[in-house]
Amino acid sequence: MSYRGVIDFRSDTVTRPTPGMRRAMAEADVGDDVFGDDPTVIRLQERCAELLGKEASIFVPSGSMANQTSIRAQTEHGDEIIAHRESHIYHYEAGAPAALSGCSLRLLEGDRGLFDADQVRSAVRRGDSHYPQTALILVENTHNRGGGTVWSRETIAAIRRVADEFGLRMHLDGARLLNACVARSCDPRDYTQYFDTVSMCFSKGLGAPAGSIVAGRAATVRRVHRFRKMFGGGMRQAGILAAAAVYALDHHIDRLAEDHANARRLAEALANMPHVSIDPGSVETNLVFFNVDERFATADGLCTILREQNILMLSEGRSRVRAVTHLDVSADDVDAAAKLIHRALKSRTAA
Repeated sequence: MSYRGVIDFRSDTVTRPTPGMRRAMAEADVGDDVFGDDPTVIRLQERCAELLGKEASIFVPSGSMANQTSIRAQTEHGDEIIAHRESHIYHYEAGAPAALSGCSLRLLEGDRGLFDADQVRSAVRRGDSHYPQTALILVENTHNRGGGTVWSRETIAAIRRVADEFGLRMHLDGARLLNACVARSCDPRDYTQYFDTVSMCFSKGLGAPAGSIVAGRAATVRRVHRFRKMFGGGMRQAGILAAAAVYALDHHIDRLAEDHANARRLAEALANMPHVSIDPGSVETNLVFFNVDERFATADGLCTILREQNILMLSEGRSRVRAVTHLDVSADDVDAAAKLIHRALKSRTAA
């Protein structure tokens, strides 16, 4: 059972460091990363550059900072970024592209967080000074609000060809990139080869307490370093956190498959319950989205009902609920939660 009897499906960010990770953090060799001499941070950055197939990488405090320093390093004020309407940078990063980089967003539609090369081609604005100038294309893989959707490499390659045609850069919001790689049994570089910059989180499925990486060409990473400082992201003895990330890369990548299996296990259980609807086939990774019949309860209302059963989930709109599996949720936890959810749905009358 999860922490203090609570089964917490709110996010994979709620994971607690494992005993092995805590030992690695306690024993980390540290320096001062602002001066560039923390040996554990250096080791993590070198390893991530290799893992992601880039010249260099830089450790930053959060996924939002990873995305926003990447945007700032590759755009000018007045530029435009092409992204999906449901992208993380649009919904969950506090308007930062406008506030920090002076960029507007050209938002594309598309099923489950995906779009294609033809949509990008139609959205590009270059040359006419009346318009904002397209500078960057952003892809989120896996796509959070799309339901943990995994992009096909063929689609990304086609978008890259459009980017090259118009001289555009591409950024991969790869907060859950390794979930995508485990789901598709591929190497991260199979995806990252198409992008100028890549961000990846350690604090989600990998289970570290904090931190993300940005990888790209050395010159671009130097600009990211400058904007990390400008945005207040410099850390001192950051090797304590970097050690957790190194441990996660050593021990927590392959086990992401367990999270994916548990997500499907939960989805299949929900599919047989009253008052909710879900297509288990849509669950590709560790994110489970389902709809609640509003005649029974709103999404907020259902989350309140479940909280009384020590089950935590998040509402994503009036009728949509999100549940995320992670290393602190076992298959037994999923089964226990399914029984409690089914009992709560059957015992409550329509709201």
